[in-house]
Amino acid sequence: MERPWHRHWPEGVPKTLEYPDIPVHELLRRTAKEGPDWPAIRFYGKTITYGELDASADRFAAGLRSIGMRPGARVSLVLPNTPHFHVAFFGVLRAGGIVVQTNPLYTPRELEELYNDAGVEAAVVLDLFWHNVAKAKPATGLRHVVVADVADYLKAPLRQLYPIKKKKDLRKQGHWPLAIPEEPWVHRYADLLATPAAGEAPRVSPREDVAVLQYTGGTTGTPKGAMLTHRNLVANALQTAAWLPGSVKGSERFLGAIPLFHVYGLTTVLLAGVTLGAEVVLHPNPREIDAILKLIHRTKPTIFPGVPTMYIALLRHPKLSKYDLSSIKACISGAAALPNEVRREWEKVTGGKLVEGYGLTEASPVTHANPLVGTVKEGIGLPFPDTEPRIVDVDNPSREVPPGETGELAIRGPQVMKGYWNKPEDTAAVLRDGWLLTGDVARMDEDGYFYIVDRKKDMILCSGYNVYPREVEEVLFMHPAVGEAAAIGIPDAYRGETVKAFVVLKAGAAATEEEVIAFCKERLAPFKVPKQVEFTKELPKSMIGKVLRRELRERELAKARSATTR
Repeated sequence: MERPWHRHWPEGVPKTLEYPDIPVHELLRRTAKEGPDWPAIRFYGKTITYGELDASADRFAAGLRSIGMRPGARVSLVLPNTPHFHVAFFGVLRAGGIVVQTNPLYTPRELEELYNDAGVEAAVVLDLFWHNVAKAKPATGLRHVVVADVADYLKAPLRQLYPIKKKKDLRKQGHWPLAIPEEPWVHRYADLLATPAAGEAPRVSPREDVAVLQYTGGTTGTPKGAMLTHRNLVANALQTAAWLPGSVKGSERFLGAIPLFHVYGLTTVLLAGVTLGAEVVLHPNPREIDAILKLIHRTKPTIFPGVPTMYIALLRHPKLSKYDLSSIKACISGAAALPNEVRREWEKVTGGKLVEGYGLTEASPVTHANPLVGTVKEGIGLPFPDTEPRIVDVDNPSREVPPGETGELAIRGPQVMKGYWNKPEDTAAVLRDGWLLTGDVARMDEDGYFYIVDRKKDMILCSGYNVYPREVEEVLFMHPAVGEAAAIGIPDAYRGETVKAFVVLKAGAAATEEEVIAFCKERLAPFKVPKQVEFTKELPKSMIGKVLRRELRERELAKARSATTR
């Protein structure tokens, strides 16, 4: 069926795709057969081919079965971006398990909640994060812990030098000496990887069987495990790969700096990379901007999925001009709104394209992106192939609103989750007749381009007027001294709420609260202008760089409560 967005459909991108009825791990098998000698991973100078990665996943799966893992078992991956992640991810799936994506920085309390909710039986953990998993274990059903070491994938002389760095890092964190006990439930990653491959992977039903439990970040309430099926992930990997017209299978190089434990990194780096037979240059810490710049300069990646704060940090680096970023052809930015000033500046510096995309955990995650070839508009762009969006009444999701009007964005497509793990009521609240209610306020223009106005929960109500933080933030980013910005609503006795802005200045720049407010007054309706501006050294962010407005609101509420009790 012809849709409004088809009139501006990017050249080279099919409007519909064929989705093979295969498990996720078959993506790796197919690429390994086609190009066994293609490089799959580059990690601190070490290269792993697709043939080697495929064989490693088979051996790791056999190792998991040898310690008693059975089909359907939930396995937590407590791993940063190291080759262990690729091997463990595909190995767990080939053993018939379900991958539970886990932030390595979770505290023991957070791990307990996650493991008990998901029913996690086994964990694959980098030894640097052993202490928190060990503390959480007694209060959970965790039966096996597989411990990995970065040195497993380092070449000499780094392999010999790394233990010194590890000792220094753990001592700094107060976790030295690293005491991993010799217990029947503790296993070494290297031992499992040495297990001879044996047997076929258990049969799965790609449309029904869950491959990944991806917990939502908890920014809007209690974390819930989105059940992403094999089909969901295969579909979104193929959709993402198709959105990169001109990419050559077996020849692309992805920069893997955004965390793979986040669904955005999982799909746009790991799974799309495997689908395209690309080499993924892994870097374990997305905050090491200096190291990432050097990595781009040295390894020449062609595709760089990222988040706005990462692009901003790279552009603001004092030695940016020393590095060659011209190899980068395409960047799809996700997880947060991309300021247009940042997009224009990035394209000027690299010569490549940077476009804003959109997705959410419940959709595996990508549903929209601006075209890399064609008209780019200041929003989230066009829906992916086979993705059907509509704008519905915020209070009555059964009623679709006309183009140009705002409402809640609803999505239907092969990437939409099966539901929330063990939460039928929460599932019913967001899945209606096959449509996923995103919780985001959006609009569609006459050309079929979509725009996120904001999350329903982030909306600020000033004197009866709706103020969306993104509108304010876009203006703040226009100020020449502003490097990063966030806007929230704070209680106001007269207006109900008023706007407060938090600003991180660019290095060497200066501005006053009065100057910033005056700048906004020229560009915003009076009720949208921040009444307060707080300058700060950094904004609170999630591991993937998403600004946590909720945390800023909580700080303000705590300050208000403290003031009233004095």
